[in-house]
Amino acid sequence: MALIQSTLIWVVYAVVIALVVAVASIFVFLYQSPRERSATVSIVCIFTLTSLLATLLLLPVDIALVSSTTSSKLGRRKDWATDASVANIVYTIKIVYYALYSLDAVLCLLVVPFTYFWYEEYDEVAAEEGTQTIASRFLGALKYTLAFVALVVIVFLVGFFVPVARDRNGAHYGLDYFRRILEENHGERALTFAIGLLITVGTLIYVLYTAAGFALLPVAFIKSAPAISAPTLTANTASALEQNRERQRQLEGRSAGSSEGLNSKDRRELDALVREERTLVRRERLAAEARGEHSHWLVKTWMKIEAVFRPLKLLGGFVLMIVAIAVWVSMLLTGIDKAKNSVCKSHCGYILGHVNIVNPMNWILVKSSKIFPIDYVIFLILILFFFFSSVVGMASIGIRFLWLRLFQIRNGHTSPQAMLMGTVMLTLVALAINYAVAMLVAPQYSHFGPQTYCDKPLRHPTDQPDCSEHRKLRPCSERADSQAARNVCTASVGSTFLDTITVNFSFFGAVDFWAQFVFLAVYLIVFVVSLFRVPKLDQYETDADAEEEEEEGLLASTGRRFGATWQDITGRAKDYGSSNGRGAGHGNTE
Repeated sequence: MALIQSTLIWVVYAVVIALVVAVASIFVFLYQSPRERSATVSIVCIFTLTSLLATLLLLPVDIALVSSTTSSKLGRRKDWATDASVANIVYTIKIVYYALYSLDAVLCLLVVPFTYFWYEEYDEVAAEEGTQTIASRFLGALKYTLAFVALVVIVFLVGFFVPVARDRNGAHYGLDYFRRILEENHGERALTFAIGLLITVGTLIYVLYTAAGFALLPVAFIKSAPAISAPTLTANTASALEQNRERQRQLEGRSAGSSEGLNSKDRRELDALVREERTLVRRERLAAEARGEHSHWLVKTWMKIEAVFRPLKLLGGFVLMIVAIAVWVSMLLTGIDKAKNSVCKSHCGYILGHVNIVNPMNWILVKSSKIFPIDYVIFLILILFFFFSSVVGMASIGIRFLWLRLFQIRNGHTSPQAMLMGTVMLTLVALAINYAVAMLVAPQYSHFGPQTYCDKPLRHPTDQPDCSEHRKLRPCSERADSQAARNVCTASVGSTFLDTITVNFSFFGAVDFWAQFVFLAVYLIVFVVSLFRVPKLDQYETDADAEEEEEEGLLASTGRRFGATWQDITGRAKDYGSSNGRGAGHGNTE
């Protein structure tokens, strides 16, 4: 029974990873510029995004596996859950975690930078002439990547030798949970230091980009303009462009038949037609992009799916707003709880020995975790919400150094260099999201899930408590130090790893903790502002929005959402008949 249960849990994880690969692929193909698409960049970005999301989504599997060893109704371990079998489960999960964390670090610090320089080294003219070989390009990219290799070596060496947790005389270090955290070898210490450093760097990005996107994403869903039928836009623009050019030919013919040329009135009309032609040509190109012409089949499929679910966009925006507010309240309550009731304050990164203030997200996840995979579905939605909020934040603000914009992240207009830079930032942000979810959004769920123990005295230290008759069940916590709790409770590997970072390197823990309040403040400011005005932080985006408004004016007769949606799904414009005598500013209304 235990083998079947654990197998099913891992199968669910495999299915989720397959879904993550699809999400990462769609994201990369949607945001990459079609004219600059690179197979190498696409593969590296997809693989990196899959790895970081797989790391984030391992936590529910971790919780489900360690919780499967206990009965939350009786507060005791199951008969098959011996110390050896529990240790084997924990060891397996630890190997997967260490492999994924190591892979994330290598991809972020080595593979993606090398790919960036590999792409930059490409010279189309030299390649055509045969003066640039693969070997010379490889050496050129490797030369610049050596700086990142040196950085990785320095980080791991510092983590290997740096002294940790010097002040171990507090009462909290006597707890069994803390003793286990402090018992680690130098190799584990080097990895925890490296990941702790990356989490702290990622937190600095997370408090700006993710917080802004967390507020903007729901509001953007709600306040977005009604969708426009791309097929109808193409048909009407083509008709208007044909009429425009026909009128230009008439005026030019009139000019050729007259020795004096055009009069002032006709000249003004011709100039206006030329300007209108440029606008219509641009509009025709935008309509082709909106229809997904010359795009990958994944992009076209995504556009069809997006069109199907377009009527639900408004409702989805309100749902996301409620979720965002619930997460914000949960983080605030846990932050206050940690600041007030942490067993060791800044000495261990504000670890909370026992949850004193119930928050809504933690309560929902703990209750749903009793029936796997309900909690996994909720957790998946939560992680994807954080992830796409980070993307929206990056698209709104752009990749900047201080006030200087380096790259722009925009749907269908992102260069390969920007994709790689954005992937590195998303990797760092994902590590920060991992900390925020485990430590503030749902601390009890992330540490012990639904595990409980029977708080009754034991006759022998190795006995299992029995609460079949007298229910004295207590939720497992870090501060539970009775023999019964030690015999039953098993903390998740993911939360223990994060606690190890905050205890051994308390500076990282303190910075990461107080940064969450900055996150909450940024979210609140952006949310209040976005309720009254959706920020437009770039002139290019403002021009694009103005272009969409022009398209709406052009298609005033197709304002019905369901009609436009159906045309986008079928890919065909409505046949308005042969009557097309109206100008560019109006569609047929028969």
